[in-house]
Amino acid sequence: MKILPERLWPALTLAALLVLPWYGIEDLSVLLGMKPEAMPALLQMLAGRTWLVPLLVAPVLALWGAARGWPRLLIAAGVIGLAWMALEGLAINHRGWGWGFLAIFGAAPTQFGMGWGALAYGICCAMLVAIGLARLGRCRGDIFVVASILLIGLSLVLFIFVPLMSVFSSAVRNQDGHLDLPLFWQKFSHGSIWGLDCVTGSTACGSAWNTMTLALIVGVAATALGLAFALVSVRTRVRLKPMLSLLSILPVITPPFVIGLALIVLFGRAGMVTNFLANNFAIPRSRWLYGLPGVALAQTLAFTPIAYLMLAGVLQAVSPSMEEAAQTLRAGRWHTFRTVTWPLIRPGIANAFLIAFIESMADFGNPLMLGGNFTVLSTDIFFAVVGAVHDQGRAAVLGVVLLAFTLVAFFAQRFWQEGHSFTSITGKGDSGLHPPLPGPLKAVCYATVLPWMLLTAAVYGLIMVYGFTVSFGRDNAVTLQYFLTAFGLEHGVGGWFLSGSAWSSFITTIELAVIAMPLTAAMGLLTAWLLSRQNFAGKASFEFLAMMSFAIPGTVVGISYILAFNVPPVELTGTGIILICAFVFRNMPVGIRAGLASLSQLDRSLDEASLTLGARSFRTVRLVVMPIIRPAIITAMVYAFVRAVTAVSAVIFLTTAQYQLATVYIVGRADVGEYGIAFVYSAALIVVMVSALGLIALLVGRQRIGRRELPAGSMGVGS
Repeated sequence: MKILPERLWPALTLAALLVLPWYGIEDLSVLLGMKPEAMPALLQMLAGRTWLVPLLVAPVLALWGAARGWPRLLIAAGVIGLAWMALEGLAINHRGWGWGFLAIFGAAPTQFGMGWGALAYGICCAMLVAIGLARLGRCRGDIFVVASILLIGLSLVLFIFVPLMSVFSSAVRNQDGHLDLPLFWQKFSHGSIWGLDCVTGSTACGSAWNTMTLALIVGVAATALGLAFALVSVRTRVRLKPMLSLLSILPVITPPFVIGLALIVLFGRAGMVTNFLANNFAIPRSRWLYGLPGVALAQTLAFTPIAYLMLAGVLQAVSPSMEEAAQTLRAGRWHTFRTVTWPLIRPGIANAFLIAFIESMADFGNPLMLGGNFTVLSTDIFFAVVGAVHDQGRAAVLGVVLLAFTLVAFFAQRFWQEGHSFTSITGKGDSGLHPPLPGPLKAVCYATVLPWMLLTAAVYGLIMVYGFTVSFGRDNAVTLQYFLTAFGLEHGVGGWFLSGSAWSSFITTIELAVIAMPLTAAMGLLTAWLLSRQNFAGKASFEFLAMMSFAIPGTVVGISYILAFNVPPVELTGTGIILICAFVFRNMPVGIRAGLASLSQLDRSLDEASLTLGARSFRTVRLVVMPIIRPAIITAMVYAFVRAVTAVSAVIFLTTAQYQLATVYIVGRADVGEYGIAFVYSAALIVVMVSALGLIALLVGRQRIGRRELPAGSMGVGS
């Protein structure tokens, strides 16, 4: 595939300097006024910004290389353009010289953050490098593959590596910005992180041990529950399957802290269930919910659906012919499941555990609501940033500890899968029916799923009802007061208008989520395909960097974006773009993991057959791979949309009056005790997102693998 004719890219590189505004602007309408920041780079050069002149070297060399057919000159042109753009952007900022030693050149010039022209120029330079490398035979001469690796790699560096480094650098610096390693060690080894007082008889352990304990409990519980849900949903003919699917995904489409708030209303010291048990069975009231049990319960409710969505896709992709072959050889149901099905779904189980483990570590909403004296790293980081004593260095140190824990989980998962093959979908015919689940396993799944469904139904019934009662539990009279306050419509002189206080945040949230959803899914799944199907230099680092955004809590992501993008050369703070970038690079690892789990079962011979028939990589991905990995596509798109709508920690520092998000609005209402509005807003989000998820599944479609279907009313799988 040729994204554009190869000879066109050198001309586009030059056009980026001649047409588009080089410096950042809020909208293109200011071009009409030709403000200084809206001028193209060529006019900026003529206006006195001579440090931009070397940018002309790249298009000149590229035009020469294209005319001569010299790929190495194209590579040199792209590298020079990217290198000089980064160098001049860092050397000169909004205050003057970015590096003190440059003062020898005299008075310090200033410049704005880079804009649309710089973005187009950078993309064109990357494409020049990709075309040159492809002509030299890299990645079988496939420009699409090389360009994907380069563009995604540069994006990962800019939006993950650079922001994290801007935060972690403060871990080894004091308040004056000077290197101070003794201070770093003092913060790193502090007893509040590594203390073992709970073992020696005191009240609490350090937040590091608390975080690890909580993450292990939630990881195991969420993965086990997700597997039970997936087995019941995919491998049985239970009549309540639609209700099962709905209840299994409800927790993931709700802001996590709302689940914690609902649990307080139900099981808190003055909660409904607590009052019922105390009044009718003389069970004394307690504060069991506030601590490890409550946080683990809330997080398991919140993260089980992620495991379910991932494992359901993996189970759907398991070839039934392999299981039928085992039964043909007289293997029993349990032996077939243990020796055939279980090994094939191990990648999905490992990925589900990894995601739940990391999500538990990164979550701060539920520990903030239910933690009490049980401190974890995420809440410690949050209070280090927004607490009375602002200590950015301590937040960075805590982030390092959290990253270390995550890397242990990542490499343990890799070690578990190493040396095993999980391919079950090949280029051969794939017919057959999945065998019934073993009787004891089906009984265990039902015994696990049904009580969890009841608890989930109770929690979400409360969320849906609370905002439509005067005072739930005291005065249960129906009212629309809270709903109209949030989403009211009024008729004025100019006609109908949105009078509710929540409309602005709601519309902004949906718009940004819709924009981020396809970008997140596309980047995640394309990255998964590159990691699964391509071999290239730096592949391990590429994968590590792609998963890095899950390694730290969202609060650190938000702070890192402020530090990295609040000033030139890339100035995005206060715009909707920074929120979209936070959504995309924060959530793409789920798409990567879902894609890898599905692609691990897809035999490479399918790709090779397509390439042998003359199709390039892009056509192969579009016509061969995508129809088969549709469950992974749905998982990535659903997760991207939902997490964008329900995000709190990663964006709470990035929102502005113009770009206020729904979760920030809900947190603000709950913080001042307006629970009715908080719950009614959450209920509205649930309705909107359930509708959106159904539309996504309808548009994407089902996985297209030719298999027999059970006749209606027949006694088959799981009957």
